[in-house]
Amino acid sequence: MSTRNTMLRSLHDLGLAAWFGGSLMGAVGLNGAARDEGGTWATTARIAASGWAKWTPVNAAAIAAHLFGSGGLLAANAPRVAAQQGVAASTLTKTVLTGAALAATAYGRVLGKKIELAASSAPEDAEKAAKHPIDTDKAQRHLVRVQWAVPALTGGLVVLNALHGEQQRPAEQLHGLWERARTLAPYVPSPGHLTH
Repeated sequence: MSTRNTMLRSLHDLGLAAWFGGSLMGAVGLNGAARDEGGTWATTARIAASGWAKWTPVNAAAIAAHLFGSGGLLAANAPRVAAQQGVAASTLTKTVLTGAALAATAYGRVLGKKIELAASSAPEDAEKAAKHPIDTDKAQRHLVRVQWAVPALTGGLVVLNALHGEQQRPAEQLHGLWERARTLAPYVPSPGHLTH
């Protein structure tokens, strides 16, 4: 349990930090700047779409790094996840939140691309947009919600990551292992009864 996983932790943490920070900066800074400078709906949409398009490859790399680090840490900590009370539940919660954040990120990119095509002045983009017409007002409302959902979900992952760090303290591991043993064998005395 004392094995170091510095590379996996670094990939996990740096990827999550970029995913959270980039999505929050985009929702606050990029979208806000596009609204301030755009003037018209189409210009605002083009400015925001351009910024988000430039961020997409970096975000994809950050997500990939986070997922690789997460998978490696899960494999390295599988015995602790199985044996320490509370770790499996927090790991499951983290997995569900990660899936929701991935879905929100992908859905946001799809909506953003559709709005980008609808706002574009390029003839080839207008042709593509005509083949797949969208209600831009509805898409814009959904996109705003999704762009705030991503930092909320990834922020939840940061909190769960802090919880996992606490659960790795030696005293927490010992307590969690003891509690798991008690649930499997209810007749095992509690630590207080052993001091008599």
